[in-house]
Amino acid sequence: MLILAKSLPNPFSVTPNHDDYKKEFARTSTGSSFHLKSSPRTHLLSPNSGCSFAVVRASASVAKPTSHGVMDYNARICHFCEVGNLKNAMELLCRSPKSELELKTYCSVLELCAESKSVQEGKRVHSVICGNGVPVDENLGAKLVFMYVNCGDLREGRRVFDKIPSDRVFLWNLMINEYAKVRNFKESVSLFKKMQQVGVQANSHTLSCILKCFAALRNVKEGERVHACLCKMGFGSYNTVMNSLMAFYFKSGRVENAQKVFDELSDRDVISWNSMISGYAANGLGEKGVETFIEMLCLGLKTDLATTVNVLVACADIGTCLLGKAVHGYAIKACFDREIRFLNTLLDMYSKCGDLAAAVQVFEKMGKKSVVSWTSMMAGHVRKGLSDEAIKIFYEMQTNGISPDIFTVTSILHACACCGSLENGKVVHNYIRENDMESNLFVCNALMDMYAKCGSMEDAHLVFSGMPVKDIVSWNTMIGGYSQNCLPNDALKLFSEMQQNSKPDSITVACILPACASLAALDRGREIHGYILRNGYFQDQIVANALVDMYAKSGLLALAQILFDMIPTKDLISWTVMIAGYGMHGFGTEAIAAFNEMRDAGIEPDEVSFISILHACSHSGLLDEGWRFFNIMRNECNIEPGLEHYACIVDLLSRTGNLSKAYKFIRIMPIKPDATIWGALLCGCRIYHDVKLAEKVAEHVFELEPENTGYYVLLANIYAEAEKWEEVKKLRERMGRKGLKKNPGCSWIEIKGKVNIFVSADGSHPLANQIESLLKRLRAKMQEEGFFPNLKYALINADDMEKEVALCGHSEKLAMAFGMLSLPPGKTIRVTKNLRVCGDCHETAKFISKTSRREIMLRDSNRFHHFKDGHCSCRGFW
Repeated sequence: MLILAKSLPNPFSVTPNHDDYKKEFARTSTGSSFHLKSSPRTHLLSPNSGCSFAVVRASASVAKPTSHGVMDYNARICHFCEVGNLKNAMELLCRSPKSELELKTYCSVLELCAESKSVQEGKRVHSVICGNGVPVDENLGAKLVFMYVNCGDLREGRRVFDKIPSDRVFLWNLMINEYAKVRNFKESVSLFKKMQQVGVQANSHTLSCILKCFAALRNVKEGERVHACLCKMGFGSYNTVMNSLMAFYFKSGRVENAQKVFDELSDRDVISWNSMISGYAANGLGEKGVETFIEMLCLGLKTDLATTVNVLVACADIGTCLLGKAVHGYAIKACFDREIRFLNTLLDMYSKCGDLAAAVQVFEKMGKKSVVSWTSMMAGHVRKGLSDEAIKIFYEMQTNGISPDIFTVTSILHACACCGSLENGKVVHNYIRENDMESNLFVCNALMDMYAKCGSMEDAHLVFSGMPVKDIVSWNTMIGGYSQNCLPNDALKLFSEMQQNSKPDSITVACILPACASLAALDRGREIHGYILRNGYFQDQIVANALVDMYAKSGLLALAQILFDMIPTKDLISWTVMIAGYGMHGFGTEAIAAFNEMRDAGIEPDEVSFISILHACSHSGLLDEGWRFFNIMRNECNIEPGLEHYACIVDLLSRTGNLSKAYKFIRIMPIKPDATIWGALLCGCRIYHDVKLAEKVAEHVFELEPENTGYYVLLANIYAEAEKWEEVKKLRERMGRKGLKKNPGCSWIEIKGKVNIFVSADGSHPLANQIESLLKRLRAKMQEEGFFPNLKYALINADDMEKEVALCGHSEKLAMAFGMLSLPPGKTIRVTKNLRVCGDCHETAKFISKTSRREIMLRDSNRFHHFKDGHCSCRGFW
């Protein structure tokens, strides 16, 4: 019989990785050549049959069996499989008598199901096999396993695999490799160990795959055992195995081991060299990667597309744009410049090296742009601080019919986070919902980060609570978000919850320490300090800086100084934290000394460093020094002052009584003053009781921030201190018409790890009666010694008795009294207040520190007040 048909591809050569499986399955087939009876009819195969057109002189119809018996059913089914007609093959298989079907027939149909990736038909064949009572031996079982695996049903393939005895390595390799593909590396390793237990000898493909698994699991010890094993088995000269071994060592961070393997490899192929270049780049050794590439060229070795891609990655790693351009030229000569993989890497290299214009040029000249191309362009613009442009590219990409993938959405969410674009971030979130990406861990983490940086912690929490699986990044993102958005209690609560589910790492403690600092939660901060020491996290610069900051903001400046001195290599943040700490505590001279020492160490200050030193000068009344640093910033460091720097100078002038100079300074500023700058002058007007200037300044503030109640209250205080009660009444009515309410003052004190909160005139505390009694005794003792209450701080129009009662109910006094009752004699009382401390409470604290001979650390919204022996560290500059 003559069959005129174009040869079909082997059913098992479905991916480049299955060459060996193809050979094995061909070897295990029960037969592959068929003899069909001639027929006077010819049949033209449909193009829908899955193969090229062919003229076949054989019956292609499904007919009832003829007198030819068994050979007719099996031959016809196998013929349909040969020409790719799965539909007819299945129909005839299901209609054939079970007693007349041969093993090779079932194998042929399974092969076609595997090639067609038709798992449903494959399951039907499996069902027919079971229904016909055909024993599933090793050969048929292997066909079933491969069919299920190739059709994407790894679970069913594993079920069949576990039921059949097999000592053939290719089938074990298939399963190990498939689990690795779905990143279930632990199961791959488990199969590898089971394979060894049953005595199946591993080959080069087994070892190559399992080394990749150990690399992904970061299991260095097991990988080294495989290294020793392969050497004993004689695979030391196999390039595929040794290349995998190099990749394993590079991914495990063992660069020297990888180099040694490479040096001992006698017959290196291009993959060996490529592995070295990419491995160096992945380990932050781009220079060595470039050197390896140059060595290749000097030896006259042939390079391929992967070589140029890897060396471009190395160039991006070291930021060598000039060398990257040279590689670009080399690639053009080698005709790689038409390959999209090369072009994507090229534009990524240009953007990472800071040449965004060149990246844009490459992008615009690309004929076909993939999702990777668009994503790289977005990332390049974000890297340059052009987040708005990145968002435009995102929308343009969709307009061009390219669907964003997971990497795209995480990149664009980062862009939204950088520019604070909550609106665009929510648009991206909608896209994620519509395309079922919400289950992806990386996407959820990026979403939470975007919401946190845009100030929407409620949305971040919704994402977090809906995540089926959370990793350490998820917890850190939420804890850091709460800390950064002034929600320290939520951060501490989540940190406690995290400890029950996951072990905090160095990033976690760096995120939670600012929350402790914000609340001045010293006991909790000390607990975290212990955790840091037990886990060796103090060596992490970020953690060390956060710990110093926590102690400085919690009132233990001396301990902050000790820890600061212990940091081996201090960066700009370390110095800035310490300078700010000195400033908060009123040690302006020490802050200046630290600033000068920082510059002597070769570390140049930035905008934030100058804000810290200017604050320190302001809080210590160092007018001349403040002006000097302001001029150094502009003239020596070429830093253009921002609003915060100008606010520091206005604050400095106001605190030192130079109100008119401060007003003139504001009027001649090169940038428009904001409410903070006018507010600093308004505070000065209160200190020096300048009602007339205060009224003028207040109008500027009310115009800029009409909803900020703090400034209305500040002006009301100025009127009340001047006993202009009618003006106070008018101002309160104005606030009432606007629907504004004064933020309630509250203070808190931490006793034995528990935070006790007090609000003004609050009698709900369990020790309220004892607190009130203690304050009355203190007040009486103060009057006996000539200290009389400063009634102007009562801020109400009433008789002296009512004013005195009002003063006794201030929250900071309640907290200090509670501290005296609860803490042992001599123990420092540490109180934090959400607003600025009032003058009468300030005097009371001085008196308590003198008479009780105990120190009081009071942190208000502006600075620290360290009371000792009747004196305060602020020296009146508060």
